[in-house]
Amino acid sequence: MRHARLIVIFVAAMAMPLLAGTDPYLHAARGAAQWINSSAIRTPDGVVWPSDPRDAKSVNETLYAGTPGPILFFLELYRDTGETRYLKSAREGTDALLRSLKRDAPTGLYEGLAGEGFTLGEAYLITHDKKYLDGALQCVSWLQDRAQKIGSGVEWNDSTDIIAGSSGTGLFLLWAAEKLAAPGARELAISAGQSLIEKGRPEGVDKRKWMMDSKYPKEMPNFSHGTAGVAYFLATLYQQTGRKEFLDAALEGARYLLSIADKTGDICLIYHDDTFNGKTLYYLGWCHGPAGTARLFYRLYQTTKDPAWLEWTKKAARAIVASGGPEKAVTPGVWHNVSACCGTTAEAEFFLDVYRVTHDREYLQLSRKATDELLSHATQNAKGTSWVQVETRVKPDVAIAQTGYMQGASGIGMWLLKMSDFSKGKVQPAITFPDNPFAY
Repeated sequence: MRHARLIVIFVAAMAMPLLAGTDPYLHAARGAAQWINSSAIRTPDGVVWPSDPRDAKSVNETLYAGTPGPILFFLELYRDTGETRYLKSAREGTDALLRSLKRDAPTGLYEGLAGEGFTLGEAYLITHDKKYLDGALQCVSWLQDRAQKIGSGVEWNDSTDIIAGSSGTGLFLLWAAEKLAAPGARELAISAGQSLIEKGRPEGVDKRKWMMDSKYPKEMPNFSHGTAGVAYFLATLYQQTGRKEFLDAALEGARYLLSIADKTGDICLIYHDDTFNGKTLYYLGWCHGPAGTARLFYRLYQTTKDPAWLEWTKKAARAIVASGGPEKAVTPGVWHNVSACCGTTAEAEFFLDVYRVTHDREYLQLSRKATDELLSHATQNAKGTSWVQVETRVKPDVAIAQTGYMQGASGIGMWLLKMSDFSKGKVQPAITFPDNPFAY
């Protein structure tokens, strides 16, 4: 890069021995399943998995870090291998999740009812067990009951974002309407979009930005907590409704992001936050980096057919390479993370997504290289395969192995299954999250 910046990525850690003659990706995914199940806690309602196997109190129901992650991973592993032991684990987890549903739980996609409903819905789509459909529809019904009128639309809390706010919840509602024919879900998502348009802050005549909420002072513009995620939801609303006001707002959000991006050379890279130090801090993954923010660009390409948005998607991918990912750090202060949220897994999946839409083999090679790097970080022992990493950049000494989706073995395992299938030329349905435009 032409000017100094702090790039937050990972370094290689412990190597995992692989069995000769095996598919290394499927082998590692099976090992992850074994390790996750080694921490299973049996309850009268089914099975739960603590986020941190060392701490039984870390059990939770969030899609980000809790039992939904292992459920989805086991469902995918069953569909991929046909082995009923994985279906049994998925059912036991889903049974426990179903019985843990609470009307007054947080509502968000990665932090509440929307994520629980998505997990139950996916369990229904694979098992065809109606009780899981009933549970998913119950989540939709509670979201309808708890929607609060604001302006010309609705919200569930003060958050606008993908993680816990209206954008992520709205994406689940659109998914539930399409996949489960959930009554009223699409209309409720539209109403949430109307409110989000009104919450946007104009930036000049043709740009708009969104804060995470009205109280948090920092603007974090990328996908998980900022404008990129909100605009992605609005673009998705346009894709499904044809209502121009949603496309207009999404384009205003995208133009704002491009106005603040580092476009040095042939890249697109947006800082972590708008504080003095945050404007020199760049993540590379899903949450605050190109792997996530490019989802907006690709969604706009899908909806407008404007090739410029596909070019911005590729520039986001090139930003990861130009910044030193996925193999080495380019500055001091390294953050050891390999997760689906912030690290190597997010980068590897994004590179394959870009290859699948561009057919440029450079991105396929990068995806394989990142996945091999991911395997080199694994720890293998009698319990199975896990990944010890640092979840939070500001706590670099806290390194643990987790079971969940966004920061743990479930998210890594789901990615390894996709790479395994792709490498073998195996085409089959795969679980696609509501915030992912790159359907499998």
